[in-house]
Amino acid sequence: MTAATLDQAGAAVRRTTARRWGWFIGRRLLRLVISLLILTSATFVMIHLIPGDPVQAALGEQATPQLVELRRHQLGLDRPLIVQYLDYLRGVATGDLGNSIVTGAPVSDLLATRFPNTLRLAIPAFVLVILISVPIGLLTAVRTRNGRGRLTRAVFVNITGLFNSIPDFVLATVLTIVFVIGLRALPAAGDESIGSYLLPVAALIAGPTASLARIVRVEALKVLDTEYVRAARARRLPTLLRYGRHVLPNMMTAALTFSAMILAGLIAGTVLVENVFGWPGVGLVISQAVVQKDYPQIQGVLLVLGTTVLVLNMVVDVLLGVLDPTSRMGDRS
Repeated sequence: MTAATLDQAGAAVRRTTARRWGWFIGRRLLRLVISLLILTSATFVMIHLIPGDPVQAALGEQATPQLVELRRHQLGLDRPLIVQYLDYLRGVATGDLGNSIVTGAPVSDLLATRFPNTLRLAIPAFVLVILISVPIGLLTAVRTRNGRGRLTRAVFVNITGLFNSIPDFVLATVLTIVFVIGLRALPAAGDESIGSYLLPVAALIAGPTASLARIVRVEALKVLDTEYVRAARARRLPTLLRYGRHVLPNMMTAALTFSAMILAGLIAGTVLVENVFGWPGVGLVISQAVVQKDYPQIQGVLLVLGTTVLVLNMVVDVLLGVLDPTSRMGDRS
């Protein structure tokens, strides 16, 4: 085979790979756009299906009809519904989520300040979930494979089941009672100190850590029973090399899929935990908005959280396509 033929074959392979990647990414982007459109429409419809006048509810019963009508006009709520919807879509596309009914301040400005605070809780919590659950799940799988370590398995199953069954806001309340009110050892609210992170993060990671540890154990048991792992064990490869090269990479697909769900759940779960600890994130925004019936703020928080989840899912899809090329081929077919 000549060099020219080899070059042509290589170019053909590269073109085929590029087309597959283009098809794969294009489908994911199209799916993301459609999902965002559905999410945006759903939040708009949901808010407008709530009975009652949101302006009257936000301003209170003592507000005069003239003040209510003026506020409705300022917010554009006196226009036809289809016009409001199209304006809402245009606003979302440009980052304008409307104005608060109560304060008149732009919702996007408020979320731009508060959402990073939520991420400051969710991202460290996610990193800790990975760092704790993967070693625990893998070690438990090693200790309990082939029916061994019944006591270890029983302890693992019961402890992870316990943490899975406790809602994060309940655990947050218990931690507050013990460490803030009882022992007075830690601050209750976020004050930029490391201590202010400990209790909120602990409340957030308990359930997800238990769930991911169970997933890791199940996947590790499958991998440990494969021929190539047994062959690596027979060759007496070092333990870290054996697990790092042969076990961890082959359980990444399931772990990565579930990890994306965990991160999305952590971001959403901060809504309740933030209220327990007084953390200045979107959780406080939406709780105050519900009390004040400030529907644009509720709508904005739901849209931001939903968009975050959708983007995370798309990123994980792409990462899975990198780790498992067969998923791209299956998508094409």
